[in-house]
Amino acid sequence: MPSFLLPANTPRSFYRGAGRIGRFRGIPSADDLYYPEDWVASTTSRHGAAPAGLTTLPDGRSLAEAIAGDPLWWLGEQHVAEHGADPAILVKLLDAGERLPLHVHPDRRFAADHLASPYGKTEAWVIVSAEPEAAVHLGFTRDVEPGELARWVADQRIDQMLDATNRVPVRPGDAIVCPAGLPHAIGAGILMVEVQEPTDFSVLLEWEGFAVDGPAVGHLGLGYDQALGCVDRSGWGAERLNELRRARPSADARPGVRRLFAEFADEFFAAERLRPDPVSVLEPAYSIIAVTDGAGLVTSEHAPPVPVKAGDTLLLPYAAGWCTLRGAAAVRCKPAQKSTEGLPD
Repeated sequence: MPSFLLPANTPRSFYRGAGRIGRFRGIPSADDLYYPEDWVASTTSRHGAAPAGLTTLPDGRSLAEAIAGDPLWWLGEQHVAEHGADPAILVKLLDAGERLPLHVHPDRRFAADHLASPYGKTEAWVIVSAEPEAAVHLGFTRDVEPGELARWVADQRIDQMLDATNRVPVRPGDAIVCPAGLPHAIGAGILMVEVQEPTDFSVLLEWEGFAVDGPAVGHLGLGYDQALGCVDRSGWGAERLNELRRARPSADARPGVRRLFAEFADEFFAAERLRPDPVSVLEPAYSIIAVTDGAGLVTSEHAPPVPVKAGDTLLLPYAAGWCTLRGAAAVRCKPAQKSTEGLPD
């Protein structure tokens, strides 16, 4: 069966959700609110807490094991040539029941130098639902000196840090790229599809009031003197921020498909909004689909059709071939790849 409907996969976290993932998926929400993330088709484990975060397939294998056993079937020849047997992507549903702490993710150069990883953690957000006043904090409004940032973090001067960031209102349908290194905090009242590089690297700039020991674990084991070296301390004005929201037009104009992210994201991952008219046409690719609205049907060259509805998450391997989605609206996430020319015959 070359397509997989996936159940929720929710490792425990240190911030609270609000039950939105359960309501979105149409499943009971846990009484414990510290499960605000659903790691979809994940071959990435929680930092320092493996195997938490890894996806288990319906047949009992971990997705990582299954891909390692037949990478060409799952990922396709071009992907394997570029990335090996690594999907090179992590997708989550994220429910911000409270404002997340201000934090930052290292880029690839920092991760290679200090964390023995080829990946940093550039990420991007597709807003599924948002309360009327919902917003994210994204980048500093001015250049911040290293000593000033170090004092803010050491003394937990949270108001000063937040006052120095850009508060960016969000609404359903927005798509925003968050480059590695950029300080950010997702505000309360937001449900999103988050696509990112496949790591769980975070440096906490803020931890007071959260269920985490920042001085002990907030610096990736590097110590804050070194960890703060990954922070983009430059000022981000309106034009730079707008570039993070400016989607690049689709090159191949497949029916019912619209690119979501700015060109900056292309070397890391891709995402598309699927609005069938009457179908969305999907080229062969390892991809994760989050159905956001309605009910419909996914058909593929090499498998029976799969009925889907809002809240479903579907994993499509490369071997599914050309696919179509009818009826439902969705977000499709894919690893970085070169453009696919042409449409199916």
